Amino acid sequence: MHAESTAPATAGLSRRSMLAGAAAVAGTAATLSASAATGAQAAEARPAGTPAAPTAADRITEQPDRITEQPDRTGGHARATVFKNVRPYGAQHPVDLTVVDGLVTAGPAPRGAKVVDCQGRIALPTLVDAHIHPDKTAWGEPWVTRNPASSIAEYTEEDVKLYHALRTPLKKRAERLMGHAVAQGTRAMRAHVDVAPAYDLVGVEGVGSARRALRHALDVEIVAFPQHGVVRTPGTKELLEEAARTGAIDRVGGIDPIGFDEALDEQLDIVFGIADRHGVGVDVHLHERAATGMESLRGIIARTKALSLQGKVTVSHVFCVPGLPERELDRLATDLADAGISLTTVAPSSDLVLPIDRLREHGVEVGLGSDGVRDSWSPFGNADMLHRSHLLAWVRDARLDEELEAAFRAGADGGARLLGLPEADLKPGSPADFLLVRGECLPQVVVDLPRREMVVRGGRIVARDGELVGR
Repeated sequence: MHAESTAPATAGLSRRSMLAGAAAVAGTAATLSASAATGAQAAEARPAGTPAAPTAADRITEQPDRITEQPDRTGGHARATVFKNVRPYGAQHPVDLTVVDGLVTAGPAPRGAKVVDCQGRIALPTLVDAHIHPDKTAWGEPWVTRNPASSIAEYTEEDVKLYHALRTPLKKRAERLMGHAVAQGTRAMRAHVDVAPAYDLVGVEGVGSARRALRHALDVEIVAFPQHGVVRTPGTKELLEEAARTGAIDRVGGIDPIGFDEALDEQLDIVFGIADRHGVGVDVHLHERAATGMESLRGIIARTKALSLQGKVTVSHVFCVPGLPERELDRLATDLADAGISLTTVAPSSDLVLPIDRLREHGVEVGLGSDGVRDSWSPFGNADMLHRSHLLAWVRDARLDEELEAAFRAGADGGARLLGLPEADLKPGSPADFLLVRGECLPQVVVDLPRREMVVRGGRIVARDGELVGR
């Protein structure tokens, strides 16, 4: 499918040069909440890259290579499941993980609990996508030929063309992509949805519909994102106000107050005013660099403190932060932490990925996200947060096991903290939210990206072999 013309011209600025692009390359247990989907019949486990000789953890006496499931006979009382033979974080010896009413427990399973034999698979917490645009996606649609674009304004024009060219309704496209994310091991996401006169609130309504359809498996925050500018596009601020007033969104967004909107104080006053009036959070896209980006960031910090919005403000991308001298970075990180401002990165490149470790040392929460997925800006993206953790490790030149593990933690724990969710740390009391894969250890999983054989939320199986089940 073509968004407009199909002429293969050379663009002045690619998404890679505009937004830094994306580097394309290839114990006990956990959960998120008590609501989840029921399990389904056992499915064949057919991992990619299966070794010729299975390890001892993979061998079973009956039905080799099959995750087996026995029914729950607790008579409708406590909902209990025992996930037998799992290796939390790749532990050497399998253990049984007992889940009661959505939480991991150290106690014995109630009599008659369901039993799922996981055949020595590795159990890892499911991940959190802290920054994604599901409304723009052409995921699952016929191929889209993209047109040249050389500025944010031109890219937004391409967004509108693609929106009108795609025949599948936005809510179905969003639900398709979000469901795929669940099947790959995502338990929650912050969805940025375009709000502009070109769309009215169709995106907010569509992603809201997808959120309701997937509430058994996925937590979703919706950000009203003024991609076309808050000030430069008349009518946008009224739509942002309406979205917040009606309770359809969780956060109101902004974009490059100086570089794109050319109205630093006016944009931030509008955005923060809406947040203050309606009790929603803020998440501002900040692609501006150097002194321009720092000026906008300082304006965000000042308004956060002035309106006592600590803990409710996020700045995404923040390309002005990477490369700061250490002393300046430390001062900025201290100010961000004092204001309770969190940041997100999509690991676009080695020179633009945020210095996560240094920021965390100062108490600044940093989440990892997918950004756009096969939209008018880029043909790339897959909404797979394990793959995004892989990309983070790649652009940070990870080599040591602890560096690879840190990349995974950024996608799992960092996003959970940013969205205010409990960490699924595979310990008693944590939400029983995890995925199962074959592998040797966590670092190897981050590198090899094995197929997600099972995804569990609240102790219930919500996906098998990349497909949703039990909806």
